[in-house]
Amino acid sequence: MGWWQVNADTLAGSRFVVSPLAEAIASLKTLKRGTAAHPGERAWLDSHRPAYQERLARDPITALLIRAAFAPTWNADFLTPTPTGESETTFARELGRVRETAPESARADLTVSLGGPLPARLNRSDLPERAADLLEWVWTRTVLPYWPRRRRVIEADVVARTAQLSQGGWAAALDDMRPGMRWLGESRLQINTHANPPRELAGAPLMFVPVTSRESWVSWDAHRYAVVYPCSGALAEAGRAPVPEALGALLGPARAGVLVLLGTPKSTTQLVALTGQGLGSVGRHLKVLLDARLVRRRRAGRSVLYFRTDAGDALVEAQASS
Repeated sequence: MGWWQVNADTLAGSRFVVSPLAEAIASLKTLKRGTAAHPGERAWLDSHRPAYQERLARDPITALLIRAAFAPTWNADFLTPTPTGESETTFARELGRVRETAPESARADLTVSLGGPLPARLNRSDLPERAADLLEWVWTRTVLPYWPRRRRVIEADVVARTAQLSQGGWAAALDDMRPGMRWLGESRLQINTHANPPRELAGAPLMFVPVTSRESWVSWDAHRYAVVYPCSGALAEAGRAPVPEALGALLGPARAGVLVLLGTPKSTTQLVALTGQGLGSVGRHLKVLLDARLVRRRRAGRSVLYFRTDAGDALVEAQASS
């Protein structure tokens, strides 16, 4: 298995990071894969994949580059740079790192991702520019129109992970972060199930980067490490929790939707992301539900989490079966 030796200094300095470029890369990988994890992603693919395929059909060099860069066993490192960890970064600044890659470095990374010789048509000096242009197209056409909502989903996932961390420690927060990843004990973090040699992080910064698709990967450079992981299913499929018709008639569809979502504890940030409602509207719904004793709240670290009471559970279950 592939695992990292993570000492106390690394854990102490680790943190969650929002990366617009990682979201664009994950979207590119989803467009390339062409299969959806849930109905919302299926609708997104139906809207954007035809234009993506048409673009690559007009540019066979870039199409070959993408097939080589996202090979089954490894991503080309230059196309998935490790985030810097800046609290407020922009897509343009992150993309600049891809665009400024030395051509020889890009070709070397592609050789690794392919696991063999580079095709003759990719023996050229404009590969970083082509990759950056495609990522910019993916960002502008397929991510940016949805970015405010996707960012809310990502931030909600960070709140949920932070709550897990405060309640169960790093083992609870990391165990289901991505397929094959779990805390092994003795300062060992299993990253995947591949037979890769272990890596000693030796106090290097470790970042966790959520994305809204099911894509995941790891990356590192001389100074830092990152784990890019998919937001939890309930968050990635935000807004699709079924609301019983009778419950919607009783409480109103928006308030009923909040109550349905509180089958597991959630913060107001998560509820905003899941429902698409404004913070003020969610707050008003929560106050009514609290006053009716259908939900309760508790503090988890810096967050306040809301959850259904027994009465709230009974109401949802009764209306669902009616």
